Amino acid sequence: MAVKAYKMFIDGKWVGSSTKQTFDVINPATEAVIAKVAKGEKEDVKAAIEAARLAFDNGSWSDKTPAERAAALWKMADLVEKNVTRFAELESMNVGKTIKYSRDSDMPFIIDNLRFFAGAARNLEGKSMGNYSGLGFSMVKREPLGVVGAIVPWNYPLYIAMWKIAPALAAGNTLVIKPASYTPLTLLEFAKLIESLLPKGVLNVVTGPGDVVGSELASSSKVDMVALTGDVSTGKRIMQMGSGNLKRVHLELGGKAPLVIMPDASLEAAAEGAIVSAFWNGAQDCTATTRVYVQEKMHDKLVSMLVKKAAKIRIGDPMKETTDMGPLVSAKQRERAETYVKTGIEEGAKLVYGGKRPPGLKRGFYFQPTIFTDVGQGMRICQEEIFAPILSVIRYKTVDEAVEKANDVVYGLAASVWGSDITRTMNVAGRLKFGTVWINEHGILASEMPHGGYKQSGFGKDLSMYAFDEFTQIKHMYVDQTGLVRKPWYYVVYGDKE
Repeated sequence: MAVKAYKMFIDGKWVGSSTKQTFDVINPATEAVIAKVAKGEKEDVKAAIEAARLAFDNGSWSDKTPAERAAALWKMADLVEKNVTRFAELESMNVGKTIKYSRDSDMPFIIDNLRFFAGAARNLEGKSMGNYSGLGFSMVKREPLGVVGAIVPWNYPLYIAMWKIAPALAAGNTLVIKPASYTPLTLLEFAKLIESLLPKGVLNVVTGPGDVVGSELASSSKVDMVALTGDVSTGKRIMQMGSGNLKRVHLELGGKAPLVIMPDASLEAAAEGAIVSAFWNGAQDCTATTRVYVQEKMHDKLVSMLVKKAAKIRIGDPMKETTDMGPLVSAKQRERAETYVKTGIEEGAKLVYGGKRPPGLKRGFYFQPTIFTDVGQGMRICQEEIFAPILSVIRYKTVDEAVEKANDVVYGLAASVWGSDITRTMNVAGRLKFGTVWINEHGILASEMPHGGYKQSGFGKDLSMYAFDEFTQIKHMYVDQTGLVRKPWYYVVYGDKE
């Protein structure tokens, strides 16, 4: 395959880096270079911010009617739908996720998300206009924030980019968006596909290292909001850098999702759910199951079921329809997985399946599905986000103990509860300190429902009308109805009544 060259999209033009430097993009299944991409520097980010600032201030996008913005988003969805195969193949090639996962899960949701926010643009809600003071009419106006800086991760490059692009554009904002350096290709191709639908400067894509591009977006006084999906340490730095102009910060950070199996649960259903949710997308998912809590009497049977199911996972070329799990995104991520396996063993956990590079695959960053038992609550593999296919199985005596242990991490993004008694499972779900809790399922998202975390998994919501709220601000506007008649508050000032 020929190595393709990509430029950045700034102010409606495709431009190279100001330093003319590029970086390589690797196919994680083959370790081959598949693209060379412009390496954006500080001056490039500033140019993109200036373009977005001008585009917002001149009203070329924000002054359009909700219907006009909605029409553009709907056209974007149509274009993606017509190019699903191309986007799915490129995403699979760039990330290492299986073609069936990219095509049949990621792409339909991207299209649906664009269409949802096309509708949201025309469905603004707020307090009704009324004479609340007795002296005049008050109304609430919802306005865009201005320039949004978006930073998206490598595990779902176009999918999560759309979580920022769709609501931000629907609300009338302009954007500068930075894709992850591992996986910039589908976002750049998306910009090419839809560039004619937007005024220049409304959407800008800057590629390059996070400590340059991301830092400039977070610290610039001309950026009104920064929206990040990433790890906790990056989120904390973004908050600090964004404090200069008190910009709005929207963070969807890491996770350490528990799956709690109630004593009355179907063990077969729970085991199947655990395997699928632990190892989809190569376990490179903030909501992936990483900890399974099971009643001690059910423990051994569950572990046996999990091992048998993990052994059926077909690892290999992600472009093949028969493959269930592709490679991790990079050599660094595989080394991270190997380090955590070593750490788990050193801390006393029992490795019952996987933990190695699969035999027979000489190239590519492949790693086996891995299962640990005898995992202590304080162990690193139980407490830290690994972002690799490593699952911990943990015993509990009572349901109260399971809830306490499930909550005993710094993260709070997603969790699930499995059981037959809906009253009991609902009670446990309500006690789990996570932004999303599924019952007898793990991983289902919908454009209509919010997604976001508690605790150090961040704040702010992606998806749903709650995300639309994140990308807008509200203004109270008042119309006086008393004319020249003095109002009660005049008496306080002047001390007389005429």
